[in-house]
Amino acid sequence: MKNLMNYVLITLLFSFILSCSPSSNDEVSETPNQPENPETPGNPSGNTNEMDFWLTKGDQSVKLSKQSGNLVFGTSPNSYQTIEVDESRTFQSVDGFGFSLTGGSAQVINSLPEDAKTNLLKELFGKGANEIGISYLRISVGASDLNESPFTYNDIPEGETDEDLSEFSIEKDREVLDLLKQILVINPNIKIMASPWTAPVWMKDKNSFVGGSLKPEYYGVYADYWLKYLQAMKTEGIKIDALTPQNEPLHGGNNPSMEMTALEQADFIKNHLGPRLQNSSVETKIVIYDHNCDNPQYPISILDDAQARPFIAGSAFHLYAGDIAALTTVHNAFPDKEVFFTEQYISSNDDFAGTLKWHLRNVIIGSMRNWSKNALQWNLANDASFGPHTDGGCTTCKGGLTINGSTITRNVGYYIMAHASKFVPAGSVRIESKIPGSLQNVAFKTPDGSKVLIVLNDGTTNLPFNIKYKGRWVSTSLDAGAVGTYKWE
Repeated sequence: MKNLMNYVLITLLFSFILSCSPSSNDEVSETPNQPENPETPGNPSGNTNEMDFWLTKGDQSVKLSKQSGNLVFGTSPNSYQTIEVDESRTFQSVDGFGFSLTGGSAQVINSLPEDAKTNLLKELFGKGANEIGISYLRISVGASDLNESPFTYNDIPEGETDEDLSEFSIEKDREVLDLLKQILVINPNIKIMASPWTAPVWMKDKNSFVGGSLKPEYYGVYADYWLKYLQAMKTEGIKIDALTPQNEPLHGGNNPSMEMTALEQADFIKNHLGPRLQNSSVETKIVIYDHNCDNPQYPISILDDAQARPFIAGSAFHLYAGDIAALTTVHNAFPDKEVFFTEQYISSNDDFAGTLKWHLRNVIIGSMRNWSKNALQWNLANDASFGPHTDGGCTTCKGGLTINGSTITRNVGYYIMAHASKFVPAGSVRIESKIPGSLQNVAFKTPDGSKVLIVLNDGTTNLPFNIKYKGRWVSTSLDAGAVGTYKWE
């Protein structure tokens, strides 16, 4: 009997303990729901949205699409890889994201019917729900190779000179000027960088638009040319935030082009251009180099010049050769000087998936994680034949947009840039974010206090992962080659 009573008491006690324990089916509100199927983000239903998510996939089935459902923060991690975002660790501020507005770009955009052009400009430069907020443009001083023909602002008959620049005029760029004015109505704060492909040919040692160098006896005249340009743009109501003395100074084979060694650029800046701008009312940064990441010694050698250095704001880079980490090499050598990423083209025979991955990894995430103030792609728009371009200019440069009559096609470059420009306005600051495995990423705090995380799945399989912020987690996933932009308050 005693044994029976003990059995009954033990059974009752065990039942009581079980009734007090949570069932495996009970929902614990602090724990985030995890995705049952890693192909799609785990979005707990019935919760208040705490994070928004825009997605582009390499197979083009989804392009800059805001995803439905909710991403909410929880307090319990899981076994997924985690991107931890820490806003207490800050890096450079951001000047903007965008494209080069070439003469050819302006020509094809201006060819649109007026209402279509107006709508396109609002989409590109506005900040609305269906707009991508481009905040930085690079323009050519005179023609680039993506103009119909080469020109400068002081072209005179062969054999003549014009040292007082009496024939100077920016009128040949009227299409670009008028388009910039329309853009400034939409975004009055857009930043503009100006880069020349060549000086007037009469100033060069080779009487040609292609190649050659600036004659030393014309350094002072060319500095005056620059000052007249900046003042003329100011008269048009267009502020040039920064200039580079020469586009791709180590490449003299383009049409147009001009070569300029590091010693020559240092001389031009410290003895001519720098003092001219310093003594004028023009407030424009001088940014040196503007060429590939394979030669960081070029800008470092100029910055080593104690007389040139005070006039210089920073250095600019392209990535047709070298490694994006060159920006950090120069930053570490001169941490008080800025770095910029000013050009990368997309080929006419691009593979959407491969281009999306490469440019997100290098141009967007790579440049930002290596201290760049901006990220720009080469060429906003062209026609269906990848023109206009000069004779000998780029025949395979594919713009962010293709404009064929009244038809506008948004190419991979548009989506690459939009994943940053739409969400990371000028004045944002890069903040710390860890890179786990193949999840390339970069994070920002925007001027309104929002956090933005751009993530590329650089791997070969779908990856579920966590985003950790201030001790809490959100769970999501990306297909191989997909890019997601995540934003939260």
